[in-house]
Amino acid sequence: MNTTTVLDLIAAREAAASAARDELLQQQAKLAAKVAAIDAELADLATTRQTLTKILEDEVTASEPAVISEPYQQILAVFTPDRGGLRAKDVCRVLGIGTEPKDTEGIRAKLKRLVNRQILTESQPGLFTLNPERT
Repeated sequence: MNTTTVLDLIAAREAAASAARDELLQQQAKLAAKVAAIDAELADLATTRQTLTKILEDEVTASEPAVISEPYQQILAVFTPDRGGLRAKDVCRVLGIGTEPKDTEGIRAKLKRLVNRQILTESQPGLFTLNPERT
């Protein structure tokens, strides 16, 4: 084997190694960008978790848990101490929304949440009234 052939083989091997290195560096840069994006998302999620945990802890330990959202305020406005029990469909009618199952199920879920927060009671299945201890 002559020297030129050996040098050509070394040059070819060097070019292949350099190309492979460049490709790996590109992949490394792409992976580093993906890792950075995931790290940012994880940091955002951790902050969100901490914020929500703090809000929920404050809400649960408050003497009078707040019902802030407008839909819940509208639902609570339907209930008065002297009014008898209401069903989800009754609340839908008073609020002037539809009484289709999709409407009543949404209201029923909110009513159940208010029961869980001890703002309403469910004296019979599906029959909701204000919690007498809170009036």
